[in-house]
Amino acid sequence: MSSRTFPNLKKLAQHMRDVLGDKKCYLVFAHNGIGKTRLSCAFKDLGKKTIHETGEKTADTLYYNAFTEDLFTWNNDLDGDTDRRLIINKDSRFFSGLEGFAIETRIRDLLNIYADFKFKIMYDEGYVVFSREVKKGNDTVTEDHIKISRGEENIFIWCFFLAVAQLAIDKESAYSWVKYIYIDDPISSLDDNNVVAVACHLARLLKSSDIKTIISTHHTLFFNVMYNELKGADVVKRFLSKNNENGKYATRDTGDTPFFHHVALLKQLIEAADSGKLYTYHFNVLRNILEKTAAFHGFDKFSACIKQKETDLGGAIHLRMSNLLSHGGYSIFEPLEMVEDNKRIFREILDGFLETYKFNEELFARERGK
Repeated sequence: MSSRTFPNLKKLAQHMRDVLGDKKCYLVFAHNGIGKTRLSCAFKDLGKKTIHETGEKTADTLYYNAFTEDLFTWNNDLDGDTDRRLIINKDSRFFSGLEGFAIETRIRDLLNIYADFKFKIMYDEGYVVFSREVKKGNDTVTEDHIKISRGEENIFIWCFFLAVAQLAIDKESAYSWVKYIYIDDPISSLDDNNVVAVACHLARLLKSSDIKTIISTHHTLFFNVMYNELKGADVVKRFLSKNNENGKYATRDTGDTPFFHHVALLKQLIEAADSGKLYTYHFNVLRNILEKTAAFHGFDKFSACIKQKETDLGGAIHLRMSNLLSHGGYSIFEPLEMVEDNKRIFREILDGFLETYKFNEELFARERGK
């Protein structure tokens, strides 16, 4: 698999722009904490220009990330607790020229897929109000000026973004400045069924567009669905990692089969087992892998994936240890190192799993010194 190293996120962002010169879509998979949001900011900052004559700042990237969500803030009417509003930052280019495009209808068509609340945008005042129909006895009444949940708010903002992105794709004049669409982790509030729906809908939207698109996520299901839906659309797919010792970033191709989360976890466990730095929370990680493998192979219990040894009657010892240490309330934020006996049992379970369920050993070559 091809691999590239970059000294910082700005260099990586510039490389992504260069690659998109003859590609349509750039998919990035990275775990949380690597720098996906900062990468999206570095990418859009490269597109910012200042016109010397007027001092006006131009941009070329319509983006969805944590900062997009910050364009919306709540006024909860702390005095009266009745007139709750979601304030929109009208100074942002994101909201420029929305009137006249039936944006509410566009958002509503998307929102109806995921939620049952209603909304109205007050353009001049710069806020959104929400309502919901509820049953009271035999009647249905409308509750106005409600505060929606955090998850519902994220879904509303996502649908808002999609509606604006469609305007850019349709080349409406108010969004003619958009040359790139950058989407960072849009599905944090959705269950797996809706994740698939979002990915499929987004892929259809992007296939109809000639705007270059970047999508970054830590969600394996979303990444894999996006990859499969965009296969014929000149898509580049990369796994992003960071070397914490030197601060450099590396990307590599995920191959024809995208990089799966369980492979990343196995690499982490193998590295920990080989180094001897095993902590109690590693049993939680191992159990997670065992449970998913058992479900994939049609077993009811993860113990079916623990290889039995002659000295372990019925796998009882390993099962007991795995149960004990994966339900002990051990936290990754307060790590406790395993005692030597537990380290031995952990290695036996892990090695037995790798012997029984074959993986491409080249994936783990670096960790095992091969």
